[in-house]
Amino acid sequence: MRGFEVLEHTADVGLRAWGDSLADMFVEAALGLEDLALDRSGIEEREQYPLEATGEDLEALLVNWLNEIVYCLDGKRVAISRIAVETMTENRIVAVAWGEQRDNRRHEPKLVIKAATFHQLRIASSQGQWSAEVYLDI
Repeated sequence: MRGFEVLEHTADVGLRAWGDSLADMFVEAALGLEDLALDRSGIEEREQYPLEATGEDLEALLVNWLNEIVYCLDGKRVAISRIAVETMTENRIVAVAWGEQRDNRRHEPKLVIKAATFHQLRIASSQGQWSAEVYLDI
């Protein structure tokens, strides 16, 4: 079972993501962040984009991973439809994303996400299911 949901917060926006594996949860967190930022319904898989992040522990890795997604969205102007993790350790994730260049007419903007934060960050594993809660600076 995989997925994500929006968490209410007074100043920022939160995201809860889950998956059957740590890699699945990281993918769902990335797609959840992107879903908060833009309308993903019309994204076509026209190109592949390499993704990579490192961190000193799982929490730092998740924050850095999500900030890599923010950079793709705003810096590279890429809309991502799908992500596959190639390799993952507690300190590094390497993945490939499929998508296309952002077009605000087809990928309508929703929120401007500045960064993922460590504020109230939680990562947990229970009964073979991974979950994370992370808050995003908007």
